[in-house]
Amino acid sequence: MAKRKGLLFSLLYFMAEFWLSSQQVLRIGGIFETLENEPISVEELAFKFAVTNINRNRTLMPNTTLTYDIQRINLFDSFEASRRACDQLALGVGAVFGPSHSSSVSAVQSICNALEVPHIQTRWKHPSVDNKDSFYINLYPEYTSISRAVLDIVQFYKWKTVTVVYEDATGLIRLQELIKAPSRYSIKIKIRQLPTGSKDARPLLKEMKKGKEFYVIFDCSYQTSADVLKQILSMGMMTEYYHFFFTTLDLFALDLEPYRYSGVNMTGFRLLNIDSPQVASVVERWAMEQLQAPSKAETGMMEGMMTTEAALMYDAVYMVAAASQRTSQITVSSLQCHRHKPWRFGSRFMNMLKDAQWNGLTGQIIINKTDGLRKEFDLDVISLKEDGLEKTIAGNSRLNKVWKKIGVWNSQTGLNLTENNKDSSTNVTDSMANRTLIVTTILENPYVMYKKSDKPLYGNDRFEGYCLDLLKELSNILGFSYEVKLVSDGKYGAQNDKGEWNGMVRELIDHVADLAVAPLTITYVREKVIDFSKPFMTLGISILYHKPNGTNPGVFSFLNPLSPDIWMYVLLACLGVSCVLFVIARFTPYEWYNPHPCNPDSDVVENNFTLINSVWFGVGALMQQGSELMPKALSTRIVGGIWWFFTLIIISSYTANLAAFLTVERMDSPIDSADDLAKQTKIEYGAVRDGSTMTFFKKSKISTYEKMWAFMSSRKNTALVKNNREGIQRVLTTDYALLMESTSIEYISQRNCNLTQIGGLIDSKGYGVGTPIGSPYRDKVTIAILQLQEEGKLHMMKEKWWRGNGCPEEDSKEASALGVENIGGIFIVLAAGLVLSVFVAIGEFIYKSRKNLDIEEVSVGQCEWHNKY
Repeated sequence: MAKRKGLLFSLLYFMAEFWLSSQQVLRIGGIFETLENEPISVEELAFKFAVTNINRNRTLMPNTTLTYDIQRINLFDSFEASRRACDQLALGVGAVFGPSHSSSVSAVQSICNALEVPHIQTRWKHPSVDNKDSFYINLYPEYTSISRAVLDIVQFYKWKTVTVVYEDATGLIRLQELIKAPSRYSIKIKIRQLPTGSKDARPLLKEMKKGKEFYVIFDCSYQTSADVLKQILSMGMMTEYYHFFFTTLDLFALDLEPYRYSGVNMTGFRLLNIDSPQVASVVERWAMEQLQAPSKAETGMMEGMMTTEAALMYDAVYMVAAASQRTSQITVSSLQCHRHKPWRFGSRFMNMLKDAQWNGLTGQIIINKTDGLRKEFDLDVISLKEDGLEKTIAGNSRLNKVWKKIGVWNSQTGLNLTENNKDSSTNVTDSMANRTLIVTTILENPYVMYKKSDKPLYGNDRFEGYCLDLLKELSNILGFSYEVKLVSDGKYGAQNDKGEWNGMVRELIDHVADLAVAPLTITYVREKVIDFSKPFMTLGISILYHKPNGTNPGVFSFLNPLSPDIWMYVLLACLGVSCVLFVIARFTPYEWYNPHPCNPDSDVVENNFTLINSVWFGVGALMQQGSELMPKALSTRIVGGIWWFFTLIIISSYTANLAAFLTVERMDSPIDSADDLAKQTKIEYGAVRDGSTMTFFKKSKISTYEKMWAFMSSRKNTALVKNNREGIQRVLTTDYALLMESTSIEYISQRNCNLTQIGGLIDSKGYGVGTPIGSPYRDKVTIAILQLQEEGKLHMMKEKWWRGNGCPEEDSKEASALGVENIGGIFIVLAAGLVLSVFVAIGEFIYKSRKNLDIEEVSVGQCEWHNKY
């Protein structure tokens, strides 16, 4: 029995010896810094997690057991790091992992170089000048490549002005490719540093907000990023107008659910390859272990998330394990720091590590053989999205809950965005649904008016008008809510001599409002500082002026059918024809006759066409009455016939035109166009101060409009009005012409028949919905406006608000009976003619009496002389 027990014991002993001889052990060392609030670092946890997984799954190291030795040191204690590294090397390790911070790293690295033991790093390290660290491997992506990736992102988004905010001086080294960009590209870069002694970045954010720095790149740790994001939200900068880019590779792991629906643009890089199912399963196992561990201090990260540092440490351990399996007959020996005797298998093992290619949690790992850096890698470009899940992997929905992969950056091929901008805008309501937008506007009939009501109204219910109906239709299509606010200074928006803007344009520039829905004209200077949608109404500048007073025909209005020149020519023609007739009648023998037909031998002949009779003949023909005098000779008949034809045309034209001049009121306007305004100074004219009409004349290079602006600018206090209501009142009460948009004139003239539009359109332009520059709402509002236009709703809304009671048509007036004021002049002429004839008759009587008296005196004298002699 004792012999059997001895044989059994010997058999078990030999089996154990055989198993131990066939099962090799590889020891690796880890040196990790500890903090007061974090006794065990994330890297140490990932280090242990990787070793446990490798030993649990024998596919990678079937004949080798991986063990570890962990040493913890205080932060920035390089002496302690050196001592602990020597302890591990004396114990015998195949590779040393850590520490992380630069002072300790350099101390450990010098020891590893001397003893030819691989030193594995997983954090960014300040690049060495001489690059003599031949036993150094760093799995963290090479810093110049990341800097190029950030520059590619900036160029893709076409940012012209970028603010770089860094946490410490190493950030400037990491982003040196971007910082050098202004010398090669047209990019302006403003560099700012986060406060070093305090976590309060709000003063810095306030300066950035005041300076309108909308494109910001943050280079800081994920813990700092979480704090900065909270402060950005408190400063009111978490809006769609800002675009924040974070260089930390752990942005995806932060809890950003509070910012998901803010509309902010947030972009970052992700090294963790969560698209792979194998990676997802490892991450899920890590999360389960972390959730079972005691709760840690608040870092802003989602619970159980694997950081990039942890993933890199996991990959580093797996890379060492894979390289050890490719290297046979390597034994780990005890090394002494003071003896400077290197590990004889160190160079061989180091070459195997550099040759190893491994698909890990952070993608494919390829180490540069020259400097041991990781220069070939892929970075997922991720963006914060509202529309939730992209392609989700089982058990990994938290990673994709708020992030969407929009592209990949490769260190060799550069940026390749997979997101199609067209696809993202197919549903225009995506980014505007459930949003409440601030809408600035201005009181202007009929666009925006106070609603008349017996009850007190609040909020948007206070207003009505064309723009309110338009806003309601846009809201129905795009799904957003809105709050209407009147512009504080009551102005549309113009630029002063210092380049400063006011009015609604200013509120859009300052992001006080999201939209400006008002009769806001699209102009070149405004388009440079804000964005406009496609116009919802087209119009032009015209002149508003009061209707000219009608002039009733005067008592001598019967003379109006012919101009004074024609009357003078007719009179001269009558006298000329009379003289010609007199001469011809004297010249032709056929107009002479014997006044005594009973005495044919009489030598006395007479001619009826004396000068007086010739004039009487012409007047009689002109008055269409004729006379007792008739031409006998052919020549005089030709003169008479031509004169009759002339008088026929003149009298017919006069008669045809007489009715219109006697029955219709004449509307004599002192101006008919902008040229007429520019040529005079009696009628004052102007426009609304700081409006687009004023800006048009101010910027115009056309001589007429330059002259008009010179007139208006010389009388700014009187020519320019505060708003349209003030201008309309001045037009009604004074001799003033207001230059304004044709649509407003159309609305006003429909409701006030004393006002009218003078002339045509001076220019052509449109009203559009204003948005801040870069607003994501501009294109969506444009699509909605085009939809309303195609459906005819814009025309229907204009008809609703522009149609008034109308003014009576002037052409529809019926002809009225003529009164004394119309033809009283005829009676005056008749009376004047009668009085003149009386005076002429008296003159003739006196003249004839005196002539007869002289004849009688001569006859008496002759008789007395005969009687005497």
